[in-house]
Amino acid sequence: MIRLRRATPLVMLSSLVLAGLVSAQTAAPALRSPDVIFVPTAPEVVDAMLKLAKVGPNDVVYDLGSGDGRIPIAAVQKYNAKSATGIDIDPQRIKEAMANHAKSGVGARVRFLNQDLFTTPIGEATVVTLYLLQSLNEKLYPKLQKELKPGSRVVSQTFSMGSLWEPTETIQVEGRNVYLWIVK
Repeated sequence: MIRLRRATPLVMLSSLVLAGLVSAQTAAPALRSPDVIFVPTAPEVVDAMLKLAKVGPNDVVYDLGSGDGRIPIAAVQKYNAKSATGIDIDPQRIKEAMANHAKSGVGARVRFLNQDLFTTPIGEATVVTLYLLQSLNEKLYPKLQKELKPGSRVVSQTFSMGSLWEPTETIQVEGRNVYLWIVK
């Protein structure tokens, strides 16, 4: 006579995991495709953006679409920002940023998040940097206005906010416009 034992919850869970049913349900959802291709920001433009925003020791910098991480790293390394966060939807860019971070010596003051810049909270930022298309800047405009505190600075390379937001200042660096806005 064969006796069947009642399966314990642990045995049942183990069976489900082995069958691949639980892991498929609990896996993190894949992020959508990037909105733009990665084009690195030239070092002289990085410097101009951070200088124009007057980044200093009290600043928390967020780079939306951070690519290989050069802006957050420079914000801490050269401008002594309190901290900097790079957000990029592309896991390959995050890997590159983490490799650059490891070589930079900036430690825990810089972090990189593999997240969607449209849904990641940015309210602690005092400076936000962008190198996105004008259409994406315009799409970000309501988020910037809603989440950033008055006095926060937004800097964009090449692309403006169109007619939604007139820049406080515009400079030219290496043939590119760099725009500054201050949240009111």
